[in-house]
Amino acid sequence: MRLLFLGDIVGSPGVAFVKRAVPFLRQRDGLDLVVANAENASGGSGLSPSVYRQLRASGIDAITLGDHIYKKFDLAGVLDDPTQPVCKPANYPSAAPGRDHILLTVNGTPVVVLSLMGRTFMRPVDCPFAAVDRVLAALPPGTIVIADVHAEATADKYLLAHHLNGHAAAVLGTHTHVQTADEQILSGGTAFVCDVGMTGPYDSVLGRRVDRVLETTITFIPTAFDVATGDVRLAGVVVEIDTTTAKALSIRRVMLKEAEVPAVC
Repeated sequence: MRLLFLGDIVGSPGVAFVKRAVPFLRQRDGLDLVVANAENASGGSGLSPSVYRQLRASGIDAITLGDHIYKKFDLAGVLDDPTQPVCKPANYPSAAPGRDHILLTVNGTPVVVLSLMGRTFMRPVDCPFAAVDRVLAALPPGTIVIADVHAEATADKYLLAHHLNGHAAAVLGTHTHVQTADEQILSGGTAFVCDVGMTGPYDSVLGRRVDRVLETTITFIPTAFDVATGDVRLAGVVVEIDTTTAKALSIRRVMLKEAEVPAVC
């Protein structure tokens, strides 16, 4: 099984490029499954139902979210719909809208996609270790597990990767918007990278206009951190998974610029 996991999609530039690039990549790379973190897809913060539908129509099979999950609260109806492949972080409270994992069948193989929130420099959340153990305990043997670790601290991501080593096919970091060069296969067959990167405008500060962020940082005068528009790229990783063992065979980083996608896509 060949998985493409995309990092945080930011604003309309990121969404527009995804709509062009995902069909191209599915065909070029023979992808079986595409998963994306889309918590910043609508206006740079949150995910609206209409943008969710656009991302699904582009060829994204499952969508994970993070700390901005409820910034567009009209998504709550989609989150609570058991037919929709989107989930809240598994260590959010049970009363919060949404399900703690997504169950898919890909070419006859069961696949679970879930999100876990880190606890360092983030809002208080439940224990991610206990949450993922609860989800895994209910899964049948042979299920391929894909975990999005949405965290600020690298230590949180590495600790969860080692906790899931041998139990998940892939533990892939999001949230910091900067693609890291530490992709690896852990001893138990778990693919890991600290952050898969951002899909959106790179002539920016993490997707936001440089002038607005600089002005507020230097003067303390609040400004609107509007989404930038320049140098749009798609970032993520491709993971090859052995469906007989539910373990990863390889992981490679992807960084795609607009000029690299044919105009017809």
